[in-house]
Formats: sequence, structure tokens, C-alpha cells
Amino acid sequence: MSALWALDPGVGPGVGPGSATAAASGPPGGPTLASGHLFHPISAEDEEQQPTEIESLCMNCYGNGMTRLLLTKIPFFKEIIVSSFSCEHCGWSNTEIQSAGRIQEQGVRYALSVRVPEDMNREVVKTDCATARIPELDFEIPAFSQKGALTTVEGLISRAISGLEQDQPARRAKGETMAGKIDEFIAKLKQLKRVDSPFTFIIDDPSGNSFVENPHAPRKDDALVITHYTRTPQQGDMLGLKTEEPEEKSTDPVEDLRNEVLQFNTNCPECNAPATTNMKLVQIPHFKEVIIMATNCENCGHRTNEVKSGGAVEPLGTRITLHITDPSDMTRDILKSETCSVEIPELEFELGMGALGGKFTTLEGLLKDICDLVTRNPFTLGDSSNPDRTEKLEEFSQKLNQIIEGKMNAHFILDDPAGNSYLQNAYAPEDDPEMKVERYKRTFDQNEELGLNDMKTEGYETGLASQR
Repeated sequence: MSALWALDPGVGPGVGPGSATAAASGPPGGPTLASGHLFHPISAEDEEQQPTEIESLCMNCYGNGMTRLLLTKIPFFKEIIVSSFSCEHCGWSNTEIQSAGRIQEQGVRYALSVRVPEDMNREVVKTDCATARIPELDFEIPAFSQKGALTTVEGLISRAISGLEQDQPARRAKGETMAGKIDEFIAKLKQLKRVDSPFTFIIDDPSGNSFVENPHAPRKDDALVITHYTRTPQQGDMLGLKTEEPEEKSTDPVEDLRNEVLQFNTNCPECNAPATTNMKLVQIPHFKEVIIMATNCENCGHRTNEVKSGGAVEPLGTRITLHITDPSDMTRDILKSETCSVEIPELEFELGMGALGGKFTTLEGLLKDICDLVTRNPFTLGDSSNPDRTEKLEEFSQKLNQIIEGKMNAHFILDDPAGNSYLQNAYAPEDDPEMKVERYKRTFDQNEELGLNDMKTEGYETGLASQR
């Protein structure tokens, strides 16, 4: 049995039906490819080296053909899988080789200086992703233009000649000038087969799984130069490998702060035990940066979180009015600062500044917090509670739940004199037809509550110098 039993230089490239499945799992009931003893060195005299035959579908006539698999080793190289398909009904045949190993850490480039006819008989393993070139003729077989092949240098050139000659009769019949140029190039390729003059044969494989035989192995071959190289990101993408790009370290301390969760020690407000507070700077889209702080006490289990604005007090106050008409409005993100008040006119409800503290949640989450705050007030519960007040609270709770469930339309108003509150615009960057944002000038009383009336940010050095 010939070592190159599955190769015929005249056969066109393709995948033998059934070969992919068979190469991955082997014949039913047989051993898998994980067993190292399945791969025997390639040899024409080895009678035990028989191919595995699997009946499979012919993609040309849709009859049943035969796929043959040979698991073999190439000396001084590695294991490969040689597959061949033939159909006795339509005569269609196909060959392919696959590497039985993984993609190598580096790519490989073989440059063979062909000087004597014996060099044409060197065995060549060319994978799908390998590029074959002959610089003297400016000739190249691009990657993925042919399936993998186990052949010789002469076989690769013969396959190229067969491919070029395939459509020549049609070109000549149409009188195309290209046919004459191709005939000239084919003649040059046939001269290379006779080795009328030396030429260079190059195989460049980013996967590192191609091979050109060294007949003098293990001694060095002066006619063969082997170069291993690191793949470029483009070659890695071509092979489907994810290239890890080195992370650029930021030199901006503010940028480092955004990407880091800061921790500082504090005491639990409930049991006064030592606890840890986590703090993170977060950028809200179409708004500004905020600081989220969360404390978790391992002693008593108390948990609290708080949101503070990461910027200064805005020059103008902000009043945001949302007309709630759809249950999807409940999913809008909302940032309520400590200086923001909440109003729902349909329920005659108003939540003053400072209540509930700063929160970054959804509209549904804030309405549920408001419901819990009102209905679980200890002064409205128990035996001492007023029945009329209890009834009003139950009615308020029912209407608030109807708003949350989308069964009742209402207006939700955020009024923040400091301008540090935010309600998500579902149509951003376009205007939201159901949301109105107003900017207004603060009153003296509002500035007094924010402590701005006594705050002097310009010319304060003069006042300090006169006091001294």
C-alpha cells in the first residue's frame, strides 16, 4: 500500500462527506483518537497500516459512497489524519488531510531551494490555512483556497496546473486573450516540474501545522530554511483565535478611581460594630457621575446604601415631570438625591427633601420604598392608631400599587433645587413626549436650605486678610 494512497495531484480540493465526523470520533464502537497507538509511522511496507472505511453520503449524486481514514505519523513531524472519499455510482472522489494536533504556539515558514529533480519528490503537508508561493513566477496559492493535502512539491505544482487548465477550453472558445496568457504561465509551471532552473518553494502556515520533508533528517538540510514566528493579530483572527492585547495602564488618577471600588472602615449605625463601606464612582449616561456607597455589617446583618452626587451644585434647579401611562415606565432608572422632593398630584402626596436619602434605583423601586415608608410608619400602626387614618393609608397603598402595576395613570414629579437628580429618558437622545424637564432659578429660601447664601467662593481671601 502506498504511503500517499489518498493523494492524486489531479483531484480537486474538497471535503470528503463523512470525514469530519469520522475524524472526530472514529468508527462506531471503535477506539477514539485519544489513544496514541492509533497513529503509526507512515510506511509503504507496513501491512498493518490499513485505512478505516466508513460508508457515507455522496454530495454529488446523493448515493452512498465510501470514506477512508488513515491515522498516520510523519517522521520528524507529527500525527495527521488522511481522508479520502470515492463514489462508485457517479465516480466522484475527494481527498483531504487534517492535523490531529492543536494549533501551534507559533507559525512556521518553510523555504525550500529546489535545485535537483529529487527535491520535487519531497513530501509536503499543506494545511487549509497555509499559503504556498513561488517568488520567481510571482505565483501564490492563497490560504483557504484549497483543502489540506499530503502530497509532494511536484504534486502541488501539478494540482495548480490542473486547476488552471480546467476552464481553458471555454476561454479559447470565447476567444479571450486571457487564455493565451494562462497557457504561457502553465508552460512556465511545467518547466519548474522539470527543474530546468533553480527556484524557491515557500510554505507559510500561521497555524504551524504544515511541513516540508527533510530527507537528510536528523541532519541539517542546507536547501531547507525553517523559520518559526509569532502570529500577527490578523493571522490570529483568521484562525479564529482570540488574541490578548496588553492592557494599557491608565496614567489618569481620576480614570483609575472610576475603575476601582474603594473601601474604608466605619461603624455599623445599628450595633456600632466595625464594618466596611464600599464606594464606587459611576457614570450615568446622559447625566453625570455619582458616588454609590454601600455598608454591610457582618455582626448584625444590617445593610444600607446611599447615593451622592459626584459633582457640584448646579446653577439652576431641576423639575422633572413624568406622565406615567405604561407599565414599562416602571423600569426607568432614577437618581433621587438627598435634596430632591417627590410629588404625585393624583394621590395628593408629597415627599419632602431629605426623606429616603439618596437613591439610585428604578421608578418602581422608588415607589415601593415610598409605600413601605408610609404604610409601615410606627405611629400609624398598632392599637393606638386612628381608624380613619388607617383607612386612608390603605386607600393610598392600593392606588400606589395600581400605579406600579400600570392600571392607573399618574404624574410623577421630581423637584431638586440642587439639580442633581435624574430620570431616564427612554427615547434618548431624542425628546421624551411623556417627560418634561424644567430648569428654574432657586429662591432665597431654597438657597438657604442648601447653605448657599452664606457660601462665598470668590474674593474670600480679602475677607480673611482683613480679619487677621
